[in-house]
Amino acid sequence: MEESKPRKRLAAVLVAVAVLLGAGAVLIGASTRAPDAAATASIAAANTGASVNVPAAEPVSERPVPATASDARNLRTCSVSALAADPRLADFQAQVVNASTGEVLFDRGGDTSSRTASVLKVLTSAAALEVLGPDYRATTTVVTGSTPGSVVLVGGGDLTLTRLPTGTESVYPGAAHVDELARQTLAAWRANPANPPITSLVLDASFFGGPGWEPSWDELERNAGSMPDVTALQVDGDRDDPSRQSSSRSADPVGRAGAAFAAALGGGVSVSVGTAPAGAEQLAAARSQPVSVLIGQSLIVSDNTLAEMLARLVAVESGAGNTFGALQESVVAALDAYGIDTTGIIIRDGSGLSDDNAVPPSYLTRLFVKINARDGDLGVIFDGLPIAGGPTGSLSYSDRFTGDNAVADGAVFAKTGWIDTGYTLSGIIRAADGTPLTFAVYALGDVSDNAKQALDTITAGFFRCGDNLSNS
Repeated sequence: MEESKPRKRLAAVLVAVAVLLGAGAVLIGASTRAPDAAATASIAAANTGASVNVPAAEPVSERPVPATASDARNLRTCSVSALAADPRLADFQAQVVNASTGEVLFDRGGDTSSRTASVLKVLTSAAALEVLGPDYRATTTVVTGSTPGSVVLVGGGDLTLTRLPTGTESVYPGAAHVDELARQTLAAWRANPANPPITSLVLDASFFGGPGWEPSWDELERNAGSMPDVTALQVDGDRDDPSRQSSSRSADPVGRAGAAFAAALGGGVSVSVGTAPAGAEQLAAARSQPVSVLIGQSLIVSDNTLAEMLARLVAVESGAGNTFGALQESVVAALDAYGIDTTGIIIRDGSGLSDDNAVPPSYLTRLFVKINARDGDLGVIFDGLPIAGGPTGSLSYSDRFTGDNAVADGAVFAKTGWIDTGYTLSGIIRAADGTPLTFAVYALGDVSDNAKQALDTITAGFFRCGDNLSNS
C-alpha cells in the first residue's frame, strides 16, 4: 500500500537526524583516538627544538601554584597501637619524634602536662648547664669567727662533701673531703702565732633557705634512704653510710656535717649554728666536682640528692631566691633559653619526687632533639644517660629490657622515672633502620611495678619501627 504524505515527511526527518548523529559520532571518535601523524610530529619537534608547519597554539594561562609546596609524606605502616593499649600502662601518654626531621611520628596526649617522676632530672640538668655552666663547682669554706678561737664552716651547697678519709671514695667519686678542709684550716690558723686554739665552731647553712623538705614529698623517701633535707651544708648527702647509694638520712644534716668537721679539727670544740661575720678572713676552701660530672652522677643512678643540689644552685645563681618556691621561676627561665615552648611546665623540686611537677612529653622530645645534636653543652646530658643493657645505671638492672625487649639493648639512651603514681621513660633511640628518634612515655595513675616492662616493650616497638612508625 502506498504511504500517505505525512508518513513520507516523517521518514525524511528521521533520515536527516540519523545523518547528523552519525557525523557527531565521527567527530567524537576523532577527539578520543590516538594522536595522528601530524600531532606526533609536532610533539617530536617540540622535544627536539625543530620547527613544524602547524598552526600556533592559543596561549593558556598558568594555574596558580601554592607559595610553599607540601613535602611528600611517607605512608607509615608499622603500628604499636596494640602495645599502647597494654593495661599496665594505665593512663598512657607518649610522643615520638624523628630527631633528624623534627616530624612527630607518634602522639598520645603529647602536649598534656603531667608528672614526670625522675625524668624531671633531665630538665634540672639542662637548667644547670644553662645557668651554672658545665665547669661550675660548689664551694664549702671556713672563715674566721667573730670571737677569739672561733671559726665558721660555711656551706656553699655542696651536698657531696664527704666525711670519709682522704683516699677513700664515697658514692660520689672525686668529692671533696672534710679532713682535707680541716687540714687547710688548721694550717692557716696556726700560721698566725697570735691566734688562740680553736675552741668554737659555728655552722652557717644560710646559702639555702628552708624548709629543707618539700611538703609534697613522702617521708618514706627519707627513711628508705633516697632523699635528705636540702641544706647548703651537709656531708655525703646526709647518708648514714657514705659508701651506699641508698642509706637512711637524718633529721639534722647540718649537725651531722658539723660533727664530722669538729672531729677532723681534733675535737674539743663547741658547735653552734649561726652565720659568718661580714668580711671574715677565709682560712680554707673545698670544691665539689664540676656540674658536668655531677649531672652524670645524678642521671645514671637517678640520684635525688644531686638533682636537688643542682636545682637549688640554679635558683640562687639566677637571683630567683634560695627556696623550693624559687624553682618555678628559675628553672623555667633557664629552659626558655633553649627556644622550646615551656607552656604548662610546673617545677616543684629538682628530683621529680613531687606529684605536683608537670611537663608535657612534647617538651621532652624536643629537648632531646637538642641533646641528641649536642647543642651547646647539652651533650653532657647525653653522656650521662643510662643505656638499655648497659654496664651501669638504671637501665642495666635485671628487670629492664629483658626477653624480646633486649633487641633494643645498646640503642636506647634514656632517663627512667618512678613515683607511686607513675612510671616514665624518656630519651633517645637509635632505631633499627638507623633513624634517630626522641621519645617520652608516661604510665600514670593506678600503676604497679610491671609498668616498667610495658614501657620497655613499647620503646622496643619504637626501635623496631624506626621512621616507619605509624600514629595509628
